Amino acid sequence: MYESLKFSWTRFLRDHRFRTIFFFGVASGLPSSLVFGTLSIWLREEGLTRTSIGLIGLAATPYAINFLWAPLVDRLPLGPLTVLFGQRRSWIMACQLALAPSVVIMGYQAPQMTPLVLGLAALLVAFFSATQDVAIDAYRVEVLKPEEFGTGAALAIYGWHVGAFITGAGALYVAAFGGWAAAYGVAGVLVGFMAVTTLIAREPERPASATTPTKSISQWVRHAAIAPLTDFFKRLGWLSILVLGVVVFYKFGDAMVGRMSGVLYVDLGFNKIEIANYSKSIGLFATLLGVGVGGWFCSRLGIVRAMFFGATLMMVTNLAFALLASVGRDFEVLAAVVFFDNLSGGMATTAFVAYLSSLCNVVFTATQYALLASLGNFARIQLGSVSGWLVDSVGGNWTLFFVSVAGMSIPAILLLWALVKSLHKVKKN
Repeated sequence: MYESLKFSWTRFLRDHRFRTIFFFGVASGLPSSLVFGTLSIWLREEGLTRTSIGLIGLAATPYAINFLWAPLVDRLPLGPLTVLFGQRRSWIMACQLALAPSVVIMGYQAPQMTPLVLGLAALLVAFFSATQDVAIDAYRVEVLKPEEFGTGAALAIYGWHVGAFITGAGALYVAAFGGWAAAYGVAGVLVGFMAVTTLIAREPERPASATTPTKSISQWVRHAAIAPLTDFFKRLGWLSILVLGVVVFYKFGDAMVGRMSGVLYVDLGFNKIEIANYSKSIGLFATLLGVGVGGWFCSRLGIVRAMFFGATLMMVTNLAFALLASVGRDFEVLAAVVFFDNLSGGMATTAFVAYLSSLCNVVFTATQYALLASLGNFARIQLGSVSGWLVDSVGGNWTLFFVSVAGMSIPAILLLWALVKSLHKVKKN
């Protein structure tokens, strides 16, 4: 389960599974930016307070609780769609068809006039996007062999960041010339276009035990919701406590940066084009590099040790943002901070996704992966919702804010150290 995994770009070129995983990653990343970084920049430009921006960020909560309906994605057929596409692709297709108009509707809202309606529209986008993620993550785990999880994780993250870049930098460029409604309208068209990938993808084969029909509602609940949990704790035993602790705390240090970095750029005086040129463009290059390095680290050090290194770098990243806040509107410092932030984020995320994949039983893929990913997302979203309030509570002192939250990576580092030691003892015994 914790063996080193090999990253290989040559597999992407010759294996349809890896190409599909990459483009599904793009489909997953496209709507994500629209309810995170891009939305924060839009709201700050419209004059909303940092506290309000953080609270509107709660609309992303579906990413943290999608495990609640993951059993439906695992086992509930969608009628004719399932007959045509299979269990995984039918859910992906349904979400993509619902996402496109939801994104367009979101872009036509006025933040100052109808903040509640905008929040509800963002919630709708987040719900369909989070549900799509459940099906896509399950597809990736089911279509790969365990020794291929590292490569699959890297390609999925590459795709995700390409999609996030398109609706991050791309949306800022369009908004600079045509307004935010146009930006979200174009994004909605691109989200809908990704259904082409779903049409040409191949449905993965599933174990017979994952497709066996149930005779009653109680039996369905046992198979879909209870069995995945009991299987997880039975396989990991006492190590499950450490594992869950790592999953929950791993994103603590990254939580505040994700929601407030765009707000910081606006407060420092950077405009949309400058943010797109530096934060998004340089960020994409650094992320893609970091993903590759992260895959290499997984193959050389093992997944857990790679996660340990990634958590340490995320803590340093917060201190780098504190430096940017202290020097102000400096393009060279901005470029350096953005590069380092995205490099370390790409490395850490690759190891984290590979780690979650390695914990799943293919019989319960969607439910187990969604539960683990939701635990990781919970800290990022809930902490992000109070990040604006925290900045306001220190009088808008961004330097003090980032220095304070740097310490949030310490619990993850300590838990990973304990997990490495425990795994070493288990192997010796």
